[in-house]
Amino acid sequence: MISWSSNCTDPTKEDFDGSNPLKQIISIDYHHPLEWQNLKSYPLGLSQEEQSLENMQVVPAWMKIDINYGYDSLISRTLQTKGSTVVNGFDSESPKVLVVDDHTASRMTAAALLSMEGYEVIEADSGATAVVLVKQKQPDLILLDVMMPGMDGFEVCQMLKQDERTRLIPIIFITALNDRRSRIRGIEVGGDDFLTKPFDRVELAARVKSLVRQKRLNEDLDHAEKVLFSIARAIESRDPNTGDHCERLVKLGQAFGEYLNLQRYEIRDLMWGGYLHDIGKVGIPDAVLLKQGKLTPEEWEIMRQHVLIGEKICQPLRSVQGVIPIIRHHHERWDGSGYPDGLKGDEIPYLAQVFQIIDIYDALTSERPYKKEFTLEAALSVMQQESDSGWRNPKLVQQFGEFVHSLV
Repeated sequence: MISWSSNCTDPTKEDFDGSNPLKQIISIDYHHPLEWQNLKSYPLGLSQEEQSLENMQVVPAWMKIDINYGYDSLISRTLQTKGSTVVNGFDSESPKVLVVDDHTASRMTAAALLSMEGYEVIEADSGATAVVLVKQKQPDLILLDVMMPGMDGFEVCQMLKQDERTRLIPIIFITALNDRRSRIRGIEVGGDDFLTKPFDRVELAARVKSLVRQKRLNEDLDHAEKVLFSIARAIESRDPNTGDHCERLVKLGQAFGEYLNLQRYEIRDLMWGGYLHDIGKVGIPDAVLLKQGKLTPEEWEIMRQHVLIGEKICQPLRSVQGVIPIIRHHHERWDGSGYPDGLKGDEIPYLAQVFQIIDIYDALTSERPYKKEFTLEAALSVMQQESDSGWRNPKLVQQFGEFVHSLV
């Protein structure tokens, strides 16, 4: 929804001095530490009750209007309910709603209705003004008219949904009744919901409340993901010897995933796996993780636990469920001699098979304290030997070789 000590932490490294490095590297299990992934304008329809509200001569005491003319085309009006800390079921500050409509009466009506529900309302009379206000005010929801002069609602929505800073803000389009064309276009640019004109006050309140709650849940999830990736990067910083290994895995995962015609969500999981595959090493003692040389059988058993620890760390987060098979199974082998479950062949989750191929390739083609980087052909030769030995999926190794050569 996120400076990388000089000790080598690869417990299975070998001495690569000699005349045949390919033969000597074949015993590597690649258990390296985590390293860094043209319709007519339709105003809001006004019901008789709403017309009466608009024509009222006395502004209620609970309503405060603050007009800001900071921009030539800007009419920004804030209405808030005073004296209440719980608004519409939200136990924090009043949610902010941006109402965007070039039709003044329609905009003010929507603002008044939302204010009565306890929302802090910001108004904009054009798409350009709306874009500026969104970045300044960070509203919890946008009520957006479709057709406006200059930048229309579709353009505003598309721009905001493509921006990482504003993509989580839900947008409700205001459309004409049975306007199928506008609805389809709104879906294409990322709109979250639709209201038809004239809209019902109860329906407006219900839809806004639901989407604001969803937005706050998404923000919590987004924050949790960022914390997770921060932890992963912190783990990588303990061993700077491998450079930007995980950043390279992210790029390789995307490119190879696209080459294999994987689904978009599978490519995303491969990329996230680049950061998270060794996050479980946070639970491995430094005496084991940072030890120079080979590990004892007891230490090796402790090291193997990192895949299970990583799985437990990520398990509660629904958005990374697709990455968990990569975390747990990226040390399995095609012949069943890997860990933690000794899976064989296609028992190993496919994305874990794909990931371990790119993981191995990057390890071979990168310089480490205990070895020099291998050439492309030398790395592919080692991977083929591992495939012949029964460690890797032969078809995937062949496809990866073809993929690498296609990049040259």
